[in-house]
Amino acid sequence: MAETALKVVEKVEILTLQDNYIEMTAMDNNAVVTRAMPLKDGEIKASILAEHGFSALVKTTVDGKTHTLLFDFGFSENGAAQNVTTLGADLKEVEAVALSHGHSDHTGGMARMTALMGKTNIPLVVHPAAFKSPRYVKFGEDFKIHFPKLTRDMVKLAGLSVIETEKPYPMLDDTILFLGEVPHATDFEKGWPLPHCQKDGKEEWDPIEDDSSIVMNLKDKGLVILSGCAHAGIVNTVSYASKVTGVDKIHAVMGGFHLSGPLFEPIIDRTTQELQKLNPAYVIPTHCTGRKAIMEMEKQMPQQFILNMAGTKLTFA
Repeated sequence: MAETALKVVEKVEILTLQDNYIEMTAMDNNAVVTRAMPLKDGEIKASILAEHGFSALVKTTVDGKTHTLLFDFGFSENGAAQNVTTLGADLKEVEAVALSHGHSDHTGGMARMTALMGKTNIPLVVHPAAFKSPRYVKFGEDFKIHFPKLTRDMVKLAGLSVIETEKPYPMLDDTILFLGEVPHATDFEKGWPLPHCQKDGKEEWDPIEDDSSIVMNLKDKGLVILSGCAHAGIVNTVSYASKVTGVDKIHAVMGGFHLSGPLFEPIIDRTTQELQKLNPAYVIPTHCTGRKAIMEMEKQMPQQFILNMAGTKLTFA
């Protein structure tokens, strides 16, 4: 595979606009972590909202020039958008959007979030399989939970212009790489058995091949990788990011690692061991990683672990 050129950046800033957890009394700020302090006129007027969804504002800086990307839209129509307002974030700075995959906990806030950008024809980079329909989680022949539909028309209606790619796609002056489809290479990251979809009227397992991540290359530190749910496996994702960029050093692995619930608990230990071998400076599990996995990673990688929250800003420089 030919390596994809990724520009070295001096700073990466990730502001989480939505995540599953919030704790407004943490008071553990440091050089990397800035917790939300939503004050108005010197008073705490609003909480940051936590939801089972994810959205982040990602900024890269090189040679004094900053680029801004929105990664995912959060779950509910208003959740991430309300946090944008509470945090005083400016979505008018957004130049492009990357969508991790087509599930509703990442697409639900699209219309409101796009409206806050105040402009149209912003490129949205996405894997074409994000528009598969119908998609559902199958618990048995009589019990299926459907994902809300995501269509190309919905994206256009929101004012975004769709760029579909299965392959790695450089964004924002080559400072961010949309990873595209992540191959399954490890022997333990088999995916989620319950999702299904219909193809030509026939039911088949949905491998969620649209699931992707974004990658940045921080000067002298290595790759910063941000996943949505890492349905292909977070270890597969990090390994593929290294392969595609030709950069072995990993600075931060952040995102949903999808290790929640009884189907995934058996691979928590192995995933944590493999992450330790990759030796990132920081591991930041979010969203769908699950409480047991997050606690295990904190226990096994205490110096590298950061607890993420909705409203938290992480600065890697």
